[in-house]
Parts: sequence; structure tokens; C-alpha cells
Amino acid sequence: MSEEKGTRKVDLAEAIRSKLEQKKKQAGSGSTAFHDSQTKKLTTQNNKKPNNQRRRTGGS
Repeated sequence: MSEEKGTRKVDLAEAIRSKLEQKKKQAGSGSTAFHDSQTKKLTTQNNKKPNNQRRRTGGS
């Protein structure tokens, strides 16, 4: 009855497979160029603090 209307029930495994195929097609179509343009060189986030031992101890 539901097949006559054009919508059929899809089990979960089949739905996951179709979604995965769509993602693979989308990834293969041009996402590699997208990822290459979006990557940045990683830099360290912690800055070196100045050594204030002289000031703490009263200098030399």
C-alpha cells in the first residue's frame, strides 16, 4: 500500500548505507581542495613569561 504512493519504508541499515554513500560522493567531488585551503599552520598558544627573578630577589 505504501509502495503505491511512492514512499516506501526503509530499514535503518539501508538508510545508513545510503547516507554514507552520499557522504562519500560529496567527499570525493571536491572536499579535498576545500580542506587544503582551510588548513592553517599550527602555532603555540603559550607565550614565554619574562624571568623576573632579579626583581623578586632585589637585583644583584
